[in-house]
Amino acid sequence: MTTIDKTQVGRSVQHQSAELTAWLNNRALPMWTALGADIDKGECYESIDLATQKPLFAARRARVVPRQIYSFLEGAKLGWSGPAEALTKGLYKWFLDAYHSNEGYFISSVDVENRVTDQTFDLYNQAFALFAFAQIAGNISDLQSDAEEHASDLLNYLTENYRNPHGGFREANPDKLPLRSNPHMHMFEACLAWETISADPAWRELSDEIAELALNRFIDPVTGGLREFFEMDWSPFSEDLGRVMEPGHQFEWAWLLTRWGQSRSDAGALIAARRLYDIAWTYGIDESRGVTFMAMNDDFSVRNPIARLWGQTEWLKAAIALAEISNGPERDAYLSDIPDAANAMRKFFESAPEGLWRDKMSPDGEFEDEPAPASSLYHIVCAISELNRFAAGK
Repeated sequence: MTTIDKTQVGRSVQHQSAELTAWLNNRALPMWTALGADIDKGECYESIDLATQKPLFAARRARVVPRQIYSFLEGAKLGWSGPAEALTKGLYKWFLDAYHSNEGYFISSVDVENRVTDQTFDLYNQAFALFAFAQIAGNISDLQSDAEEHASDLLNYLTENYRNPHGGFREANPDKLPLRSNPHMHMFEACLAWETISADPAWRELSDEIAELALNRFIDPVTGGLREFFEMDWSPFSEDLGRVMEPGHQFEWAWLLTRWGQSRSDAGALIAARRLYDIAWTYGIDESRGVTFMAMNDDFSVRNPIARLWGQTEWLKAAIALAEISNGPERDAYLSDIPDAANAMRKFFESAPEGLWRDKMSPDGEFEDEPAPASSLYHIVCAISELNRFAAGK
């Protein structure tokens, strides 16, 4: 794009922000409070059926609870008038009671009777536990010290039992392959959240370690694309999975590395973030559908053309972050992408009941008939929060 109508783009950004924030506060959060959670029990559900608009009583994955804690607390900051504090206090207690193992980590899932259905360790779940504790500590004053203690205990447990001598963390003890960049991305997000509310240097140190791991190992030094799967020494995984790159994660890492790069005045991180965005935008968006798809190979050929809702939210966040640090034609290009990304996200809302969403779009543009997953709310809320902040000029 060589020229854009800045006034028109600005109005579109403002319009998208206002409409999406209203949808979130008036439709989505009330829906997920009434049907996606049980405030009396302090629990939440895995999904809501689109046809019946009732919760499905499947096993509740550990990652969903921290995501809902964030979503309700952040929603309150965006003007939602619902019972955010009561919900999150209940979810926090339930998470500690039902998911915290005697060994010190958080198990993977429990059923509707809170019986353990999967007690395995997953680094991804530990990252989200740390993220939830940061949300509690930063927003609920009477639980701050408790959340800080749980976060410190979990970080110490991970350090003692799962540290990788090559940087970052292992996937299991004893080891299993492949290692993944994805859990480290969410660990990075959790550390950045902790940096804003805690003086403990451990969070900044781990942020820096993960950023350097991303810049030096996760990101391919030749192409600038970010891989998903690795050997124990963080070399690309030797099997075919080692070729996987996900456009949504390229965008998400671009957003995180932009935040970290700004805070550290690290020009290299900002260059890497722009390259990640460029790869995802150039090769990871299906122009016919106007959405970013699931996966490509390391030569940027399409690997999995299914488009998922969360990928659109990460496109929106990355476009905003890079627009904020750019000038001239480069800024204009990112600015013009913001309405496109917001429209891509909204496609997943339009054919679902108000306050719910579709999760997967097939290559022909049709949506898979499946329940709305609760785990998507975190992605949606974060994207709308970033858009709201940007539109307000904050």
